[in-house]
Amino acid sequence: MAEFNYHHLRYFHVVAHEGHLTRAAEKLHVSQSALSSQIKQLEERLGQQLFERRGRSLVLTEAGRIALDHADAIFATGRELVNTLKQAGVARRPLRIGAIATLSRNFQLSFLRPVLGNTDIELVLRSGSSAELLSALKALQLDVVLTNQPPDADALSGFVVKTVDTQPVGLIGVPELCAEGDDLQQLLKEAPLILPSFSSGMRMGFDALCDRLGIAPQIAAEVDDMAMMRLLAREGAGVAVIPPIVVKDEIEKGDLVEARVLPEIVEIFYAVTMRRRFPNSAMTQLFASDIL
Repeated sequence: MAEFNYHHLRYFHVVAHEGHLTRAAEKLHVSQSALSSQIKQLEERLGQQLFERRGRSLVLTEAGRIALDHADAIFATGRELVNTLKQAGVARRPLRIGAIATLSRNFQLSFLRPVLGNTDIELVLRSGSSAELLSALKALQLDVVLTNQPPDADALSGFVVKTVDTQPVGLIGVPELCAEGDDLQQLLKEAPLILPSFSSGMRMGFDALCDRLGIAPQIAAEVDDMAMMRLLAREGAGVAVIPPIVVKDEIEKGDLVEARVLPEIVEIFYAVTMRRRFPNSAMTQLFASDIL
């Protein structure tokens, strides 16, 4: 078998980061035709197309993004060798995870725990809106998106949606607002409540519960961010309808108490991936954890 040509890999590395053949050729001080020829030889050697052209730009294919991950690690190791004459660090595989900005940080930490401290993996964490993150997932810029509002998954979208955790939902607040002996109906009638927004599954379940019980709750706040719900509950602004995992530290310290568990209401957390020919091998460690 012919030896791998790292000169071709270097040219590919520059083109991939520039995203444009002309700029890459100028940076490498070679002609565009020569650069195209080098990339073509690398693709023939790997047996995979690495780029697809979109207008004047070159966009990495799935195989191209995997090749770029390896090229980044290879050239990073080379720089370390030149600078230190010994391996001062270990080349790591990037694992790119996106989470919607409103998602529980405690849940995210539980999900990531199997790979924390792993010297073979470099975690790249991104937060944003569902639309932003799912677009990045489609473009293979992320390996997985964590969300509590799953997208439609079908053959056309390419999304694979997996339930990774289901958490009960309770009424949680400062001790002064959660007096012992208050039953569920009394709390729902009398306590100021901090509720999730209408778009969430928790809110739909809560509204259905109130309808069944014939209760018109006192709404102190409606919030679509779990971190803000946590802060408002800590400040005593009301009793939050929230999964205990979101405020587990405050519950352990006694700053907040869980007055009641809300029957038949749960918060579901999902991991969204793409159907890929070359899935990131580091994902197996995440999906083998106890939380899944």
